[in-house]
Amino acid sequence: MPARRMTFVEALVEGIREEMRRDPNVFVLGQDIGPFGGSLRSTLGLWEEFGPARIFDTPISESAAAGLCIGAALEGLRPILDISFGEFLPSAMPQLVLHAPVVHWLTLGKARVPLTIRTKVGEGPYGGHPQCFEAWFAHVPGLKVVMPSTPADAKGLMKSAIRDDDPVLFFEHMYLYHGVRDMVPDGEHLVPIGRADVKRPGKDVTVAATAWMVHRALQAAHQFAAEGVEVEVLDLRTLAPLDVAGLLASVRKTGRLVVAHEAWKIGGLGAEVAATVAEQGFGYLKAPVVRVGAPHTPVPAHPTIRRAFLPDAQDVTNAVRAVLKYSA
Repeated sequence: MPARRMTFVEALVEGIREEMRRDPNVFVLGQDIGPFGGSLRSTLGLWEEFGPARIFDTPISESAAAGLCIGAALEGLRPILDISFGEFLPSAMPQLVLHAPVVHWLTLGKARVPLTIRTKVGEGPYGGHPQCFEAWFAHVPGLKVVMPSTPADAKGLMKSAIRDDDPVLFFEHMYLYHGVRDMVPDGEHLVPIGRADVKRPGKDVTVAATAWMVHRALQAAHQFAAEGVEVEVLDLRTLAPLDVAGLLASVRKTGRLVVAHEAWKIGGLGAEVAATVAEQGFGYLKAPVVRVGAPHTPVPAHPTIRRAFLPDAQDVTNAVRAVLKYSA
């Protein structure tokens, strides 16, 4: 399949553009997504092609925008709601938690809400809105949650999310936006929701990671390769539904597990991953599961303190060394 080199955000926009061309029921709604091109260029070029009939700039009211999108989805359209940053998700919590995910179940399967919600999270070179709240929403039944780490996955998961008949919350990490560039297949490139991906195979330790921490894990794996240690990096990609089969297959092979994400360690997705492996794959483990995440404090404002707060490749390296201390 032909491919082009793209940034993460270019791949996201490409996926949306292709789906809007394919399906006239797809439209985008959000703040500053029209002529401005979206925060961090998240919708750049879409307004020029599709115009105000399908690219709707909204006032600053996430709850109103989410409610409008749910109503449109119930009427057969496929809205994409752009909530600029994850810190603003709580403003639409009733719509995103109490309404969109449950309508299908409350109507005994008669109604569907094919809604995609985009939002930016995580630290980046921009210095604002870094909180990662993905674990909140992975807890909500009926809501699918995805968090890709590569441009190709970003495009493929975006296209799958738009076509999905259930609401999908799409987390986009800001360090990836313009900082990661890779080859992205043209055309009909779909990545299935609910399937993890081995970004680097190995036999000694599994590092299950999300978003920017996948790249940190790959850094650590490269370092360990020079020492003769093979680290398998498993990109979870989908947080809900979690790919339990893929996770257990990796742990069965390596016998050791480190879970790495940028969000707070307490109550983070890593706790769910660790508990799942403890329940269903305890017999595979040669060592305790180690989690890598942020300390349980608000994100510091001072840049130097923030760098110390955020987990990095060294934290992954330390965690891998901790599990390697246990012999087979």
